[in-house]
Amino acid sequence: MRDTRLRVGGAPSLATPALEAPPQRKRAGPAVLLTLLGATLLGTVINNVLNVPLRDITADFGVSLSSGVLVVSSFVLVLAAGMALSGWVGDRFGRRRTVIASLALMAVAMVGAALAPSLHALVAMRALQGMACAAYPPAVMGMLAAIYGPSQRTRTMSAWAAANGIGQAIGPPLGGLLADLAGWRAIFWCLAPIAVILLVATVLVVPDDRGHATALHWPGAVSLTLGAALLMTAATAVPQHVVPAWLIITLAVAGVGLLAIFVITSAKAAAPIIRPRLIVESRFLRSTVAASAQMFCLAATLVAVPLYATGTLGRTTAITGLLVLALPAAMAVLAPVVGLLSERGRPRWILRTGLVLLGTAELLLGLYAGNDGRSVALLIALLLAVGVGVALVQTPSAAGATRSPAGRSGAALGLFNMMRFGGSALGAAWVAVVYPHGNLLLLFAGCTAIAAVGLLVSFVGPDPSPLDTDPTSPATTSG
Repeated sequence: MRDTRLRVGGAPSLATPALEAPPQRKRAGPAVLLTLLGATLLGTVINNVLNVPLRDITADFGVSLSSGVLVVSSFVLVLAAGMALSGWVGDRFGRRRTVIASLALMAVAMVGAALAPSLHALVAMRALQGMACAAYPPAVMGMLAAIYGPSQRTRTMSAWAAANGIGQAIGPPLGGLLADLAGWRAIFWCLAPIAVILLVATVLVVPDDRGHATALHWPGAVSLTLGAALLMTAATAVPQHVVPAWLIITLAVAGVGLLAIFVITSAKAAAPIIRPRLIVESRFLRSTVAASAQMFCLAATLVAVPLYATGTLGRTTAITGLLVLALPAAMAVLAPVVGLLSERGRPRWILRTGLVLLGTAELLLGLYAGNDGRSVALLIALLLAVGVGVALVQTPSAAGATRSPAGRSGAALGLFNMMRFGGSALGAAWVAVVYPHGNLLLLFAGCTAIAAVGLLVSFVGPDPSPLDTDPTSPATTSG
């Protein structure tokens, strides 16, 4: 059998190939794609399904709105922090088996959330759901790249982006409708069986992929996971008045210190979980920062706008869910179009156009809400503009990450998604800090500033060379 491992300076890499594409491609069919996208869809729905009925949950438990935001941010925090490690788990034990175990954990956690007797219990179950969902993005992105190959990468990533968009579209109105009809607990009773169905489908139709023996570099894995978790915990704790400022600062400093340890130890290690210099490679860096900025804006909008609609506009949760539908609907409809444009054009310029549109739309949203705007038609138009901007960023960034040298391993794809959902956690925390003070112009202008950062980083470094050949070795190689 021919050795396809990446060679550097004539010497074979010590890393085992992360993706064995040809055998899987022969067995791939529509059922495989639908099942993998179904797991993505479920994870996205679970992420945002409680945004609209958030006021119902806080009223039920008798807690403040700032405390209630923990129901959203706890999920995203654990999801983001666990992604790099879960990506390594997928590489080590097989991505299919990792998704199966995660779907089983998800079903259990949803039943626990439906039965939660207090806000603390619900937050704990949401954190467990985030842990389960952490395996989906890196495993699904890796399997799609392996099964369908470089020639179909942009199309499959656009389908993946469409699944995210559809999930964003379904989540808010579904949450609002079920909360109005049967209470917010019905949301979890309805979603738990879907997790079981997807688990069975994964077992039956998704081709098995053998993991490969690779040692876990514990210092790097632990410092990266804990560092990211502490930083996001500090950001989430800022609006919680019961948390003292000294503790928040301590958490943030400890998080930065642990991330520094990750960089130092990984740079010296023979086989790190992710090689730091590959993280700052231009294609991976641009894609990751753009995706993080896009998710910050998306999360902040999907948390703040429902609060504005149910509060200032006085709309019911069901109607609010339908209003918010405009944003993710635009994402879902445009994802295939953006995929085609990216294949035939220049993906980086599509990504930059999306960031410009996203920042502009967020600023206009701030002007609308900051002046107590009440035009539903104008609100829908602005949400559509945000959705178009997100769609233009999401597909090119995902395709760019999978094309990069770092994107050859599950751990690096996990880091990409860690940064995506880390942006989402920070976006939700930003809303919790600013919204109670009523300065909505500042809230959405903050989103504009984050989009501008993503745009600036997209021009950093040289243009990367094409990497559209079959996957070879993971990002732990020295090449």
